[in-house]
Amino acid sequence: MIENQKSALNHLKFKNSSMQKFSSPVITVEPEASIHETLLQMQTNFIKRIVVTLKNKPIGLVTERDISKFLEQDKTAKALDEIQIKYVMKKSPIVVPDGIDDHLEQCATRMETFNIGAVILVNDSGDLIGIVTKTDITNVFSKIYAGQYKVKNFMTKKLITCRKTDSLKYALAMINKNNISRLIVTDNKGIPIGIITTNTFLTHSNYFTKGQTRTRDYLLPLKSKNLQVKDLLNNDLLTIEEEEDLSKAASLMIKNKVSGIPVLDNDKNLVGVIDKTDVVKAFNKVKTDKDLSKKYGYLH
Repeated sequence: MIENQKSALNHLKFKNSSMQKFSSPVITVEPEASIHETLLQMQTNFIKRIVVTLKNKPIGLVTERDISKFLEQDKTAKALDEIQIKYVMKKSPIVVPDGIDDHLEQCATRMETFNIGAVILVNDSGDLIGIVTKTDITNVFSKIYAGQYKVKNFMTKKLITCRKTDSLKYALAMINKNNISRLIVTDNKGIPIGIITTNTFLTHSNYFTKGQTRTRDYLLPLKSKNLQVKDLLNNDLLTIEEEEDLSKAASLMIKNKVSGIPVLDNDKNLVGVIDKTDVVKAFNKVKTDKDLSKKYGYLH
């Protein structure tokens, strides 16, 4: 059973008014919902994670990547409408209770500590009342922390890439093996030409037109053996230079609805990637740095 709740924006009363402005709508499913139903909700609502609830109590959280990894490893070859989401979800999600003044800071700290993409908000009875995601934190950072850091201060330098001529099966295996959301795609000279994500596979798969898709066929299009990574890429690649303001990178992520951007140096060489996880780390650090700056007259 699918259950669409109203936006947290409409029915949450936080002491911190910024939480009302920067919290996400909550889309939920019950534990007996199928993978098919859950994916359909993700695609319909343009989201990458869903809260699993039982009697309005959050009991789990499932992401697009969780489903992808589960289905890659599943050997039963069941149809997607035959597998309940309770077997895929991560149990005991991280929550923050209502009534705390610094909700955003609490949520961001938990995201970094537990390496998660969202924190669930509950009331005193443990009922679900909202959700804060890395997108929300990134949105806040883009609006209020201009001039604090450069992209190079927080970008990830360890890059996992694939070539445009690699097979789709290889690229999907790399995503799941490294527990990441995206691969930067390069040409034969190492120049970045695109990004391929779990969502790229989902939107190009035949899943929604094949009601009985089996798990082994889930994310790979028909005739995928003959397709290469370049066949799923468009010609638009969003990049940013390492000397740019981090708030600009955060703003670009929000505006373009992407979770990560390749980073180039002055010579247009690929030197890293900046994503929402990096912005959350910056958000957690900025208050300390601002306090030090005020106390000692410099930015630490």
